Amino acid sequence: MNMQTPIVPAIDRSFSAPRDLLIGGAWRTSDGDRRFPVFNPVDESVLVEIADASEADALRAVDAAEAAQPAWGATAPRHRGEILRRAFERMIADRERLARLITLENGKSLRDALAEVDYAAEFFRWFSEEAVRASGQTLRAPSGAADILVWLQPVGVCLLITPWNFPAAMATRKIGPALAAGCACVLKPAAETPLTALAIAEILLEAGAPPGVVNVVTTRRSGPVVSAMLNHRAVRKLSFTGSTQIGRLLLAQAAERIVNCSMELGGDAPLLVFDDADLDLAVDGAMIAKMRNGGQACTAANRLYVQKGVFATFAEKFAAKMAALRMGDGLAPGVDLGPLVNKKAQSAMRAFVDLATARGGEIVVGGAAPPGAGCFFPATVLTQGDRRELVDDEVFGPIAPIMRFDDADEAIARANAVDYGLVAYVFTRDVGKGLAVCRRLETGMVALNRGVVSDPAAPFGGVKQSGLGREGGHEGLLAFLESKYVSIPG
Repeated sequence: MNMQTPIVPAIDRSFSAPRDLLIGGAWRTSDGDRRFPVFNPVDESVLVEIADASEADALRAVDAAEAAQPAWGATAPRHRGEILRRAFERMIADRERLARLITLENGKSLRDALAEVDYAAEFFRWFSEEAVRASGQTLRAPSGAADILVWLQPVGVCLLITPWNFPAAMATRKIGPALAAGCACVLKPAAETPLTALAIAEILLEAGAPPGVVNVVTTRRSGPVVSAMLNHRAVRKLSFTGSTQIGRLLLAQAAERIVNCSMELGGDAPLLVFDDADLDLAVDGAMIAKMRNGGQACTAANRLYVQKGVFATFAEKFAAKMAALRMGDGLAPGVDLGPLVNKKAQSAMRAFVDLATARGGEIVVGGAAPPGAGCFFPATVLTQGDRRELVDDEVFGPIAPIMRFDDADEAIARANAVDYGLVAYVFTRDVGKGLAVCRRLETGMVALNRGVVSDPAAPFGGVKQSGLGREGGHEGLLAFLESKYVSIPG
Protein backbone atom coordinates (compact mmCIF):
# COMPACT_ATOMS: atom_id res chain seq x y z
CA MET A 1 0.00 0.00 0.00
CA ASN A 2 1.33 3.43 -0.88
CA MET A 3 0.13 6.79 0.43
CA GLN A 4 -0.11 9.62 -2.08
CA THR A 5 -0.65 13.22 -0.99
CA PRO A 6 -3.12 15.07 -3.22
CA ILE A 7 -1.92 18.09 -5.15
CA VAL A 8 -4.09 20.95 -3.83
CA PRO A 9 -2.52 24.34 -4.59
CA ALA A 10 -4.26 27.65 -4.01
CA ILE A 11 -6.47 28.09 -7.07
CA ASP A 12 -9.04 30.66 -8.10
CA ARG A 13 -12.43 28.90 -7.93
CA SER A 14 -14.63 31.65 -9.25
CA PHE A 15 -17.14 30.77 -11.96
CA SER A 16 -20.11 32.02 -13.93
CA ALA A 17 -23.40 30.10 -14.09
CA PRO A 18 -27.12 30.68 -13.37
CA ARG A 19 -28.30 29.91 -9.84
CA ASP A 20 -32.09 29.84 -10.19
CA LEU A 21 -34.76 27.66 -11.76
CA LEU A 22 -35.49 27.95 -15.47
CA ILE A 23 -39.25 27.90 -15.96
CA GLY A 24 -41.02 29.11 -19.06
CA GLY A 25 -37.94 30.86 -20.42
CA ALA A 26 -37.31 32.91 -17.26
CA TRP A 27 -34.95 32.45 -14.34
CA ARG A 28 -37.02 32.19 -11.16
CA THR A 29 -36.35 31.75 -7.46
CA SER A 30 -37.97 28.80 -5.71
CA ASP A 31 -40.97 29.05 -3.42
CA GLY A 32 -39.83 31.04 -0.41
CA ASP A 33 -36.45 31.53 -2.13
CA ARG A 34 -35.21 28.28 -0.60
CA ARG A 35 -31.60 27.40 -1.44
CA PHE A 36 -29.20 24.50 -1.05
CA PRO A 37 -25.39 24.40 -1.20
CA VAL A 38 -23.26 23.00 -4.00
CA PHE A 39 -19.93 21.70 -2.72
CA ASN A 40 -16.44 21.46 -4.17
CA PRO A 41 -15.28 17.89 -3.42
CA VAL A 42 -11.63 18.98 -3.23
CA ASP A 43 -12.13 20.46 0.25
CA GLU A 44 -15.92 20.25 0.77
CA SER A 45 -16.21 24.04 0.65
CA VAL A 46 -19.47 25.61 -0.55
CA LEU A 47 -19.23 26.90 -4.11
CA VAL A 48 -22.65 28.57 -4.14
CA GLU A 49 -26.22 28.15 -2.96
CA ILE A 50 -28.83 27.60 -5.66
CA ALA A 51 -32.60 27.39 -5.90
CA ASP A 52 -34.15 24.41 -4.11
CA ALA A 53 -37.39 23.67 -5.97
CA SER A 54 -40.58 22.62 -4.26
CA GLU A 55 -43.19 20.30 -5.74
CA ALA A 56 -45.16 23.39 -6.77
CA ASP A 57 -42.13 24.80 -8.58
CA ALA A 58 -41.68 21.52 -10.43
CA LEU A 59 -45.32 21.42 -11.48
CA ARG A 60 -45.02 24.96 -12.82
CA ALA A 61 -42.10 23.77 -14.93
CA VAL A 62 -44.22 20.95 -16.35
CA ASP A 63 -47.03 23.42 -17.00
CA ALA A 64 -44.59 25.61 -18.94
CA ALA A 65 -43.45 22.64 -21.03
CA GLU A 66 -47.06 21.64 -21.67
CA ALA A 67 -47.88 25.16 -22.88
CA ALA A 68 -44.86 25.15 -25.21
CA GLN A 69 -45.41 21.63 -26.56
CA PRO A 70 -47.98 22.26 -29.35
CA ALA A 71 -46.00 25.01 -31.06
CA TRP A 72 -42.67 23.24 -30.61
CA GLY A 73 -44.03 19.96 -31.92
CA ALA A 74 -45.30 21.80 -35.01
CA THR A 75 -42.00 23.62 -35.59
CA ALA A 76 -40.19 22.64 -38.78
CA PRO A 77 -37.56 19.95 -38.13
CA ARG A 78 -34.95 22.05 -39.92
CA HIS A 79 -35.55 24.94 -37.52
CA ARG A 80 -35.26 22.66 -34.49
CA GLY A 81 -32.02 21.31 -35.91
CA GLU A 82 -30.59 24.78 -36.43
CA ILE A 83 -31.20 25.67 -32.79
CA LEU A 84 -29.33 22.55 -31.71
CA ARG A 85 -26.52 23.33 -34.12
CA ARG A 86 -26.13 26.81 -32.66
CA ALA A 87 -26.10 25.30 -29.16
CA PHE A 88 -23.30 22.95 -30.26
CA GLU A 89 -21.26 25.86 -31.60
CA ARG A 90 -21.78 27.89 -28.43
CA MET A 91 -20.72 24.98 -26.23
CA ILE A 92 -17.50 24.49 -28.18
CA ALA A 93 -16.76 28.22 -28.09
CA ASP A 94 -17.32 28.18 -24.31
CA ARG A 95 -15.67 24.83 -23.58
CA GLU A 96 -13.08 26.15 -21.11
CA ARG A 97 -15.71 27.80 -18.90
CA LEU A 98 -17.96 24.75 -19.00
CA ALA A 99 -15.09 22.38 -18.25
CA ARG A 100 -14.00 24.50 -15.30
CA LEU A 101 -17.56 24.43 -13.99
CA ILE A 102 -17.71 20.63 -14.28
CA THR A 103 -14.42 20.25 -12.42
CA LEU A 104 -15.49 22.60 -9.65
CA GLU A 105 -18.72 20.81 -8.79
CA ASN A 106 -17.84 17.24 -9.85
CA GLY A 107 -14.13 17.03 -9.03
CA LYS A 108 -12.88 15.34 -12.22
CA SER A 109 -9.61 16.50 -13.75
CA LEU A 110 -9.80 19.44 -16.14
CA ARG A 111 -8.55 17.15 -18.92
CA ASP A 112 -11.51 14.82 -18.36
CA ALA A 113 -13.87 17.79 -18.09
CA LEU A 114 -12.71 19.23 -21.42
CA ALA A 115 -13.22 15.83 -23.03
CA GLU A 116 -16.71 15.68 -21.55
CA VAL A 117 -17.64 19.10 -22.95
CA ASP A 118 -16.53 18.02 -26.42
CA TYR A 119 -18.48 14.76 -26.09
CA ALA A 120 -21.54 16.53 -24.71
CA ALA A 121 -21.58 19.12 -27.48
CA GLU A 122 -21.47 16.35 -30.09
CA PHE A 123 -24.94 15.21 -29.00
CA PHE A 124 -26.32 18.60 -29.99
CA ARG A 125 -24.52 18.41 -33.33
CA TRP A 126 -25.61 14.80 -33.99
CA PHE A 127 -29.25 15.44 -33.16
CA SER A 128 -29.25 18.71 -35.07
CA GLU A 129 -28.71 16.48 -38.10
CA GLU A 130 -31.11 13.75 -36.96
CA ALA A 131 -33.96 16.25 -36.50
CA VAL A 132 -34.72 16.11 -40.23
CA ARG A 133 -34.58 12.30 -40.35
CA ALA A 134 -37.71 11.45 -38.35
CA SER A 135 -39.25 9.87 -41.42
CA GLY A 136 -42.07 7.35 -41.35
CA GLN A 137 -43.03 5.00 -44.14
CA THR A 138 -45.68 4.29 -46.75
CA LEU A 139 -46.55 0.78 -47.90
CA ARG A 140 -49.33 -1.22 -49.49
CA ALA A 141 -51.38 -3.53 -47.27
CA PRO A 142 -50.75 -7.18 -48.23
CA SER A 143 -54.46 -7.58 -49.00
CA GLY A 144 -54.34 -4.70 -51.45
CA ALA A 145 -57.36 -3.15 -49.73
CA ALA A 146 -55.53 -0.17 -48.23
CA ASP A 147 -52.40 1.93 -48.16
CA ILE A 148 -50.56 2.13 -44.86
CA LEU A 149 -49.06 5.43 -43.70
CA VAL A 150 -46.81 5.48 -40.62
CA TRP A 151 -46.04 8.89 -39.16
CA LEU A 152 -43.49 9.57 -36.41
CA GLN A 153 -44.75 12.22 -34.00
CA PRO A 154 -43.31 13.73 -30.78
CA VAL A 155 -44.12 11.68 -27.71
CA GLY A 156 -44.89 14.91 -25.81
CA VAL A 157 -43.61 16.53 -22.62
CA CYS A 158 -40.51 14.75 -21.30
CA LEU A 159 -39.05 14.52 -17.80
CA LEU A 160 -35.27 14.11 -18.02
CA ILE A 161 -33.29 13.04 -14.93
CA THR A 162 -29.50 13.08 -15.06
CA PRO A 163 -26.70 11.90 -12.72
CA TRP A 164 -23.72 13.75 -11.27
CA ASN A 165 -20.89 11.86 -12.97
CA PHE A 166 -21.28 13.39 -16.46
CA PRO A 167 -23.34 16.53 -15.78
CA ALA A 168 -22.93 17.92 -19.30
CA ALA A 169 -23.01 14.80 -21.47
CA MET A 170 -25.97 13.17 -19.74
CA ALA A 171 -27.96 16.39 -20.12
CA THR A 172 -27.23 16.88 -23.82
CA ARG A 173 -27.73 13.17 -24.59
CA LYS A 174 -31.33 13.59 -23.44
CA ILE A 175 -32.12 17.20 -24.37
CA GLY A 176 -30.69 16.80 -27.88
CA PRO A 177 -33.04 14.05 -29.10
CA ALA A 178 -36.01 15.42 -27.16
CA LEU A 179 -35.75 18.80 -28.90
CA ALA A 180 -34.92 17.23 -32.26
CA ALA A 181 -38.07 15.10 -32.04
CA GLY A 182 -40.23 18.10 -31.15
CA CYS A 183 -40.64 17.47 -27.42
CA ALA A 184 -40.61 20.12 -24.71
CA CYS A 185 -38.85 18.99 -21.56
CA VAL A 186 -38.08 19.48 -17.90
CA LEU A 187 -34.55 18.59 -16.81
CA LYS A 188 -33.89 17.58 -13.21
CA PRO A 189 -30.09 17.40 -12.71
CA ALA A 190 -28.36 15.76 -9.76
CA ALA A 191 -28.14 17.89 -6.62
CA GLU A 192 -24.36 17.36 -6.54
CA THR A 193 -23.78 18.91 -9.99
CA PRO A 194 -26.60 21.27 -10.98
CA LEU A 195 -24.49 24.19 -12.20
CA THR A 196 -23.42 22.58 -15.47
CA ALA A 197 -27.03 21.80 -16.39
CA LEU A 198 -28.06 25.39 -15.71
CA ALA A 199 -25.21 26.69 -17.86
CA ILE A 200 -26.24 24.40 -20.76
CA ALA A 201 -29.84 25.55 -20.45
CA GLU A 202 -28.66 29.15 -20.67
CA ILE A 203 -26.78 28.27 -23.87
CA LEU A 204 -29.94 26.72 -25.34
CA LEU A 205 -31.88 29.91 -24.64
CA GLU A 206 -29.15 31.94 -26.34
CA ALA A 207 -29.29 29.52 -29.29
CA GLY A 208 -33.00 30.27 -29.76
CA ALA A 209 -34.90 27.62 -27.80
CA PRO A 210 -38.39 29.13 -27.26
CA PRO A 211 -39.66 29.78 -23.72
CA GLY A 212 -40.88 26.63 -22.02
CA VAL A 213 -39.23 24.20 -24.43
CA VAL A 214 -36.38 23.61 -21.98
CA ASN A 215 -36.99 23.96 -18.25
CA VAL A 216 -34.58 23.13 -15.41
CA VAL A 217 -35.59 22.24 -11.87
CA THR A 218 -32.83 21.95 -9.26
CA THR A 219 -33.59 20.40 -5.90
CA ARG A 220 -32.14 18.33 -3.09
CA ARG A 221 -35.58 16.77 -2.48
CA SER A 222 -35.50 14.60 -5.58
CA GLY A 223 -38.00 11.96 -4.43
CA PRO A 224 -41.09 14.10 -3.83
CA VAL A 225 -40.25 16.59 -6.59
CA VAL A 226 -39.84 13.90 -9.25
CA SER A 227 -42.92 12.06 -8.01
CA ALA A 228 -44.99 15.22 -8.38
CA MET A 229 -43.84 15.67 -11.98
CA LEU A 230 -44.39 12.01 -12.88
CA ASN A 231 -47.96 12.32 -11.67
CA HIS A 232 -48.62 15.38 -13.85
CA ARG A 233 -50.99 14.38 -16.66
CA ALA A 234 -48.84 16.17 -19.27
CA VAL A 235 -45.69 14.10 -18.72
CA ARG A 236 -45.57 11.42 -21.44
CA LYS A 237 -41.90 10.39 -21.29
CA LEU A 238 -39.33 9.69 -18.57
CA SER A 239 -35.66 9.40 -19.47
CA PHE A 240 -33.47 8.51 -16.50
CA THR A 241 -29.78 7.81 -16.05
CA GLY A 242 -28.68 6.60 -12.64
CA SER A 243 -28.58 3.62 -10.34
CA THR A 244 -30.60 0.47 -10.89
CA GLN A 245 -32.09 0.86 -7.41
CA ILE A 246 -33.56 4.29 -8.19
CA GLY A 247 -34.53 3.11 -11.66
CA ARG A 248 -36.73 0.40 -10.16
CA LEU A 249 -38.54 2.95 -8.01
CA LEU A 250 -39.10 5.30 -10.95
CA LEU A 251 -40.39 2.48 -13.17
CA ALA A 252 -42.91 1.58 -10.47
CA GLN A 253 -44.09 5.19 -10.26
CA ALA A 254 -44.23 5.55 -14.04
CA ALA A 255 -46.37 2.43 -14.24
CA GLU A 256 -49.19 4.24 -12.43
CA ARG A 257 -49.76 6.45 -15.48
CA ILE A 258 -48.15 4.16 -18.11
CA VAL A 259 -45.42 6.72 -18.84
CA ASN A 260 -43.04 5.86 -21.70
CA CYS A 261 -39.63 5.13 -20.11
CA SER A 262 -35.99 5.02 -21.15
CA MET A 263 -33.63 3.78 -18.43
CA GLU A 264 -29.81 3.80 -18.45
CA LEU A 265 -28.85 2.09 -15.21
CA GLY A 266 -25.95 0.26 -13.54
CA GLY A 267 -22.94 -1.18 -15.36
CA ASP A 268 -20.55 -3.58 -13.53
CA ALA A 269 -18.58 -3.94 -16.78
CA PRO A 270 -16.18 -6.86 -17.32
CA LEU A 271 -12.89 -6.45 -19.20
CA LEU A 272 -11.38 -9.60 -20.72
CA VAL A 273 -7.71 -9.87 -21.70
CA PHE A 274 -6.73 -13.04 -23.56
CA ASP A 275 -3.27 -14.59 -23.80
CA ASP A 276 -2.90 -13.49 -27.42
CA ALA A 277 -3.75 -9.84 -26.74
CA ASP A 278 -1.40 -6.97 -27.57
CA LEU A 279 -0.57 -6.30 -23.91
CA ASP A 280 0.48 -2.67 -24.35
CA LEU A 281 -2.79 -1.99 -26.19
CA ALA A 282 -4.73 -3.90 -23.52
CA VAL A 283 -3.08 -1.99 -20.67
CA ASP A 284 -3.71 1.37 -22.33
CA GLY A 285 -7.28 0.34 -23.12
CA ALA A 286 -7.85 -0.85 -19.57
CA MET A 287 -6.60 2.47 -18.21
CA ILE A 288 -9.17 4.33 -20.30
CA ALA A 289 -11.96 1.86 -19.55
CA LYS A 290 -11.24 1.90 -15.82
CA MET A 291 -10.10 5.44 -15.11
CA ARG A 292 -12.20 7.66 -17.36
CA ASN A 293 -13.83 10.12 -14.96
CA GLY A 294 -11.81 8.56 -12.14
CA GLY A 295 -13.74 5.31 -12.47
CA GLN A 296 -17.02 7.07 -11.70
CA ALA A 297 -18.81 5.93 -14.84
CA CYS A 298 -21.41 3.29 -15.63
CA THR A 299 -19.13 2.19 -18.48
CA ALA A 300 -16.07 1.82 -16.23
CA ALA A 301 -14.34 -1.56 -16.28
CA ASN A 302 -15.36 -2.99 -12.93
CA ARG A 303 -13.96 -6.54 -13.17
CA LEU A 304 -10.69 -7.19 -15.00
CA TYR A 305 -10.31 -10.82 -16.05
CA VAL A 306 -6.88 -11.72 -17.45
CA GLN A 307 -5.94 -15.11 -18.91
CA LYS A 308 -3.36 -17.04 -16.89
CA GLY A 309 -0.57 -16.86 -19.49
CA VAL A 310 -0.32 -13.04 -19.33
CA PHE A 311 -1.80 -12.40 -15.88
CA ALA A 312 1.44 -11.45 -14.12
CA THR A 313 2.78 -9.29 -16.96
CA PHE A 314 -0.50 -7.45 -17.45
CA ALA A 315 -0.91 -6.83 -13.71
CA GLU A 316 2.62 -5.44 -13.46
CA LYS A 317 2.25 -3.10 -16.44
CA PHE A 318 -1.23 -1.95 -15.41
CA ALA A 319 -0.23 -1.31 -11.80
CA ALA A 320 2.71 0.82 -12.95
CA LYS A 321 0.37 2.99 -15.03
CA MET A 322 -2.07 3.35 -12.15
CA ALA A 323 0.69 4.26 -9.70
CA ALA A 324 1.86 7.03 -12.03
CA LEU A 325 -1.49 8.87 -11.94
CA ARG A 326 -1.25 12.19 -10.10
CA MET A 327 -4.08 12.85 -7.66
CA GLY A 328 -5.27 16.30 -6.64
CA ASP A 329 -7.47 19.28 -7.40
CA GLY A 330 -8.74 18.75 -10.92
CA LEU A 331 -7.96 22.37 -11.79
CA ALA A 332 -4.28 21.99 -10.89
CA PRO A 333 -1.85 21.47 -13.80
CA GLY A 334 -0.74 17.89 -14.27
CA VAL A 335 -3.48 16.29 -12.18
CA ASP A 336 -4.86 13.05 -13.65
CA LEU A 337 -7.23 11.98 -10.87
CA GLY A 338 -9.51 14.38 -9.03
CA PRO A 339 -11.49 13.68 -5.87
CA LEU A 340 -14.58 11.51 -5.70
CA VAL A 341 -17.86 13.38 -5.75
CA ASN A 342 -18.47 13.25 -1.98
CA LYS A 343 -17.52 11.61 1.33
CA LYS A 344 -20.11 8.87 0.85
CA ALA A 345 -18.32 7.77 -2.31
CA GLN A 346 -14.99 7.84 -0.48
CA SER A 347 -16.38 5.61 2.28
CA ALA A 348 -17.69 3.20 -0.35
CA MET A 349 -14.16 2.83 -1.75
CA ARG A 350 -12.83 1.92 1.69
CA ALA A 351 -15.55 -0.72 1.99
CA PHE A 352 -14.68 -2.23 -1.39
CA VAL A 353 -11.00 -2.52 -0.46
CA ASP A 354 -11.90 -4.10 2.89
CA LEU A 355 -14.14 -6.65 1.16
CA ALA A 356 -11.54 -7.51 -1.47
CA THR A 357 -8.72 -7.98 1.04
CA ALA A 358 -10.98 -10.10 3.26
CA ARG A 359 -11.41 -12.36 0.23
CA GLY A 360 -7.69 -12.76 -0.21
CA GLY A 361 -7.04 -9.87 -2.55
CA GLU A 362 -3.62 -8.23 -2.51
CA ILE A 363 -3.27 -4.44 -2.66
CA VAL A 364 -0.64 -3.68 -5.30
CA VAL A 365 -1.18 0.06 -5.65
CA GLY A 366 -3.15 2.55 -3.54
CA GLY A 367 -5.76 1.15 -1.20
CA ALA A 368 -6.26 3.92 1.38
CA ALA A 369 -7.66 7.44 1.40
CA PRO A 370 -5.17 10.18 2.30
CA PRO A 371 -5.69 12.02 5.59
CA GLY A 372 -7.20 15.47 5.67
CA ALA A 373 -10.07 17.26 4.00
CA GLY A 374 -11.53 16.38 0.64
CA CYS A 375 -12.96 13.30 -0.99
CA PHE A 376 -9.81 11.79 -2.47
CA PHE A 377 -9.08 8.13 -3.05
CA PRO A 378 -6.01 6.97 -4.97
CA ALA A 379 -5.88 4.76 -8.03
CA THR A 380 -5.96 1.26 -6.56
CA VAL A 381 -5.07 -2.14 -8.01
CA LEU A 382 -6.06 -5.40 -6.33
CA THR A 383 -4.95 -8.81 -7.56
CA GLN A 384 -5.87 -12.36 -6.75
CA GLY A 385 -4.54 -15.51 -8.35
CA ASP A 386 -7.52 -17.81 -7.84
CA ARG A 387 -11.00 -17.62 -9.37
CA ARG A 388 -12.83 -15.97 -6.49
CA GLU A 389 -14.58 -12.66 -7.21
CA LEU A 390 -13.04 -9.77 -5.29
CA VAL A 391 -16.11 -7.51 -5.37
CA ASP A 392 -19.84 -8.12 -5.72
CA ASP A 393 -21.19 -4.76 -6.82
CA GLU A 394 -20.36 -1.92 -9.17
CA VAL A 395 -17.35 -0.09 -7.72
CA PHE A 396 -17.90 3.36 -9.27
CA GLY A 397 -14.47 4.62 -8.35
CA PRO A 398 -10.71 4.23 -9.02
CA ILE A 399 -10.40 0.61 -7.84
CA ALA A 400 -9.38 -2.09 -10.32
CA PRO A 401 -9.63 -5.75 -9.23
CA ILE A 402 -7.64 -8.08 -11.53
CA MET A 403 -8.58 -11.77 -11.56
CA ARG A 404 -7.25 -14.79 -13.43
CA PHE A 405 -9.10 -17.09 -15.86
CA ASP A 406 -8.17 -20.23 -17.79
CA ASP A 407 -10.16 -20.17 -21.02
CA ALA A 408 -12.84 -18.27 -22.94
CA ASP A 409 -15.73 -20.32 -21.56
CA GLU A 410 -14.73 -19.48 -17.99
CA ALA A 411 -14.20 -15.79 -18.77
CA ILE A 412 -17.57 -15.45 -20.51
CA ALA A 413 -19.40 -17.32 -17.75
CA ARG A 414 -17.93 -15.07 -15.08
CA ALA A 415 -18.54 -11.93 -17.13
CA ASN A 416 -22.22 -12.89 -17.57
CA ALA A 417 -22.78 -14.04 -13.97
CA VAL A 418 -24.21 -10.68 -12.80
CA ASP A 419 -27.58 -8.95 -13.08
CA TYR A 420 -26.10 -6.13 -15.18
CA GLY A 421 -25.29 -6.01 -18.88
CA LEU A 422 -24.30 -2.55 -20.06
CA VAL A 423 -20.86 -2.86 -21.66
CA ALA A 424 -17.90 -5.22 -21.85
CA TYR A 425 -14.34 -4.90 -23.13
CA VAL A 426 -12.42 -7.63 -24.99
CA PHE A 427 -8.73 -7.69 -25.95
CA THR A 428 -7.35 -10.32 -28.36
CA ARG A 429 -5.34 -10.25 -31.59
CA ASP A 430 -7.70 -12.88 -33.07
CA VAL A 431 -10.56 -10.77 -34.42
CA GLY A 432 -12.65 -13.85 -35.24
CA LYS A 433 -12.36 -15.10 -31.66
CA GLY A 434 -13.02 -11.59 -30.39
CA LEU A 435 -16.25 -11.28 -32.35
CA ALA A 436 -17.35 -14.74 -31.19
CA VAL A 437 -16.79 -13.65 -27.58
CA CYS A 438 -18.69 -10.40 -28.23
CA ARG A 439 -21.71 -12.38 -29.41
CA ARG A 440 -21.77 -14.47 -26.23
CA LEU A 441 -21.41 -11.58 -23.79
CA GLU A 442 -24.72 -10.51 -22.27
CA THR A 443 -24.25 -6.77 -22.70
CA GLY A 444 -25.78 -4.08 -24.86
CA MET A 445 -22.35 -2.85 -26.01
CA VAL A 446 -18.87 -4.32 -26.43
CA ALA A 447 -15.57 -2.57 -27.13
CA LEU A 448 -13.18 -4.87 -29.00
CA ASN A 449 -9.51 -3.91 -28.62
CA ARG A 450 -10.32 -0.41 -27.41
CA GLY A 451 -11.04 1.18 -24.06
CA VAL A 452 -13.94 3.45 -24.96
CA VAL A 453 -17.32 2.59 -26.41
CA SER A 454 -19.41 5.77 -26.17
CA ASP A 455 -20.19 7.64 -29.39
CA PRO A 456 -23.10 10.03 -30.12
CA ALA A 457 -23.68 8.20 -33.42
CA ALA A 458 -24.09 4.79 -31.73
CA PRO A 459 -27.00 3.32 -29.73
CA PHE A 460 -25.98 3.42 -26.05
CA GLY A 461 -27.71 1.13 -23.58
CA GLY A 462 -27.76 -2.22 -21.83
CA VAL A 463 -29.64 -5.44 -21.19
CA LYS A 464 -30.83 -7.18 -18.03
CA GLN A 465 -30.89 -4.73 -15.11
CA SER A 466 -28.71 -2.20 -16.92
CA GLY A 467 -31.72 -0.53 -18.47
CA LEU A 468 -34.39 -0.17 -21.11
CA GLY A 469 -34.04 1.46 -24.52
CA ARG A 470 -31.13 3.20 -26.21
CA GLU A 471 -29.67 6.71 -26.28
CA GLY A 472 -27.56 8.11 -29.11
CA GLY A 473 -27.61 7.17 -32.76
CA HIS A 474 -30.86 7.17 -34.71
CA GLU A 475 -32.41 5.01 -31.99
CA GLY A 476 -31.89 7.88 -29.57
CA LEU A 477 -34.21 10.03 -31.68
CA LEU A 478 -36.81 7.25 -32.03
CA ALA A 479 -37.02 7.03 -28.23
CA PHE A 480 -38.79 10.41 -28.24
CA LEU A 481 -41.18 9.62 -31.10
CA GLU A 482 -44.42 7.66 -31.34
CA SER A 483 -45.62 5.84 -34.44
CA LYS A 484 -49.07 6.79 -35.75
CA TYR A 485 -50.63 4.52 -38.33
CA VAL A 486 -53.10 5.90 -40.86
CA SER A 487 -55.06 3.54 -43.15
CA ILE A 488 -56.22 4.84 -46.54
CA PRO A 489 -58.61 2.91 -48.80
CA GLY A 490 -56.76 1.28 -51.70
